[in-house]
Amino acid sequence: MDTATVLALAAVTLGIGIQAWTGIGFGLLSAPLLYLISPAYVPGPVLVLGFVLSLMVVVRHRNGLICLRVLTASIARIPGAWLGASLLGILPVHWLGITLGLALLFALVITRYRFSLAPDRWTLILAGFSSGVMGTATSVGGPPMAMVYQKTERLQSRNELALFFMLTTPVSLLMLAFNDLFDFQTLLLTLPLLPGVVAGYAMGGFLARYLNPRQAKSAMFLLSVIGAVVVLLTGVRELL
Repeated sequence: MDTATVLALAAVTLGIGIQAWTGIGFGLLSAPLLYLISPAYVPGPVLVLGFVLSLMVVVRHRNGLICLRVLTASIARIPGAWLGASLLGILPVHWLGITLGLALLFALVITRYRFSLAPDRWTLILAGFSSGVMGTATSVGGPPMAMVYQKTERLQSRNELALFFMLTTPVSLLMLAFNDLFDFQTLLLTLPLLPGVVAGYAMGGFLARYLNPRQAKSAMFLLSVIGAVVVLLTGVRELL
């Protein structure tokens, strides 16, 4: 296993661990780290890893899910995923860093200041569509949905968002594959990172017993801001 793969595996384990512990962290923390290790890890491999995490959460916490709310947003994500993949297909490669950096900063602002929307039909449609665009183009599709679920009870929010991403991530991957942005080589690049999902998920339970989640969120937020800014500046440098 080469150095890049070891670093990527560590980034995945850390992000999944923080996510399993606090409810957020994988996309915000792991996506910029993986991009800096190799742009090939974004968006396809991050989406696959996020799908595996969502599947694990849904299987473990499948009782009490409100499927109608999730299905409304899931259907709206389909055209958003098509648009996100189409945009990624026509943009120059160096624009991925700029787009990812801006998406991460947007996500961090929402996380920090807790913006929220009422979870009615139209906001779910808008959030699902926006999540499809952002998630497919950058692998960071959580912020629009997080705004809708901001005032929902934490465990219910975690479980329903996991169901949403379990149902919709395959759509994003199919749209990427249709635009020649996800292939067998991308899947092979992802496979060595899958143990990081299992290890991170187990680590989250361990951390929850011994450490303060508020401190973890503060540290994660700081690291994510640094990562987002570095990714954004890298994209701008490549553009210039």
